[in-house]
Amino acid sequence: MELFPEFEKGTQDPVAPLADRMRPDDWEKFAGQEHLVGEGLPLRELSGSSLSFLLWGPPGTGKTTLARISARLTESEFHEVSAVNAGVADIRKIIEGARHVWKIKRRGTVLFIDEIHRFNKGQQDAVLPHIENGTVRLIGSTTENPSFEVIPALRSRCQVFRLEALAREQIRDILDRALQDSEKGLGKSALQIAGEAMNLIVSHANGDARRALNVLEAAHDVVVLRKEKQVGLEIVEGIIQQAATLYDKKGTEHYDHASAFQKSLRGSDADAAIYWLAKMIAGGEDPRFIVRRLLVTAAEDVGNADPNAFILAQAVAQAVEKLGFPEARIPLAQAVIYVAQAPKDNSAMVAVDQALEDIQKKGLSYPVPDHLKDTHYKDAKSKYGFGVDYKYPHDDPSVKQEYLPKQLKGKKYVPNSNRKIKSPQPPS
Repeated sequence: MELFPEFEKGTQDPVAPLADRMRPDDWEKFAGQEHLVGEGLPLRELSGSSLSFLLWGPPGTGKTTLARISARLTESEFHEVSAVNAGVADIRKIIEGARHVWKIKRRGTVLFIDEIHRFNKGQQDAVLPHIENGTVRLIGSTTENPSFEVIPALRSRCQVFRLEALAREQIRDILDRALQDSEKGLGKSALQIAGEAMNLIVSHANGDARRALNVLEAAHDVVVLRKEKQVGLEIVEGIIQQAATLYDKKGTEHYDHASAFQKSLRGSDADAAIYWLAKMIAGGEDPRFIVRRLLVTAAEDVGNADPNAFILAQAVAQAVEKLGFPEARIPLAQAVIYVAQAPKDNSAMVAVDQALEDIQKKGLSYPVPDHLKDTHYKDAKSKYGFGVDYKYPHDDPSVKQEYLPKQLKGKKYVPNSNRKIKSPQPPS
């Protein structure tokens, strides 16, 4: 049995997808991730070691390929499972096999778990002891932030490498290589692709090499059926239908986009805020989630600099419930532009957070002074003396009295907080 049959030239299934056939089998053919696999850089240097690591990044950026190349460098047995359909029983079989291989051949085993974030805590726990005792070396791939989706005990035993979406030039290079490769690619077809058609495939890919190769393969199949050689723009448009949106409303992308949206609003960049709004809409985000971000920003960052911002955000919340998409995009955009362009004042948030910190963390929690206590019940004043020394400000706007506990006398939470009540002037 070959150690790495998936890497042996000519052994690929002839009907395997183009994206699978075109996986590079060495560093020289690997595209992108120069910050990790360049000469002398971390992943390239450590791939031949016994280090376990997690590869975190968007789809189609080379996680599986990196795992396979890394395993090959150590001349280890390589077992690949998907967390979508594998379970603890599958892991146990691999562990037993790893023990046997080490005993007979003195050869290590690499366990590659694709989409490891889909394993629950129990399944992830099952791998731990076998990493610790060296039975297997773990390589995991995930599109989700490992800090949220991988248990701490497993993370602590693995180095995390973050992959980036591929640049358009890198996607184009991958497509060109597929068009020229006569052994694993489409070179034998002598396929010709119009420049504008290639540009659309690259744009549609959104940094995902697998998506780009899938579209190219579909375009190839169309022209072969037509007994043609030229891929025009109309063919690619027909395949793509609608541009892909790099957005996962249930994962890390959900929170990253919300963060970018809210920070753009806070930074008064209406153009950026509108872009992130559109990205979330195109990604199928719940409009109520978007409105909640608007409401928070209107209160937290605009605040009393323009109270109308919060009122408008509330009105849009009601409009979204009544309208739904696509019409709701219009009032959403209206409010986004208003909140972004409004003056900013976060004093309300700062004030209440400082008071909460004093009370909850510093222990500055004191009883209500007697003169401020409720007097709407029998014996409050006569028996307990509550409210006796309270002075009604409308009777004398110039009156001075302390409203904070005596231990906090003079404490300032709000700038310019000493504004006096303006009593109405009596009619002349």
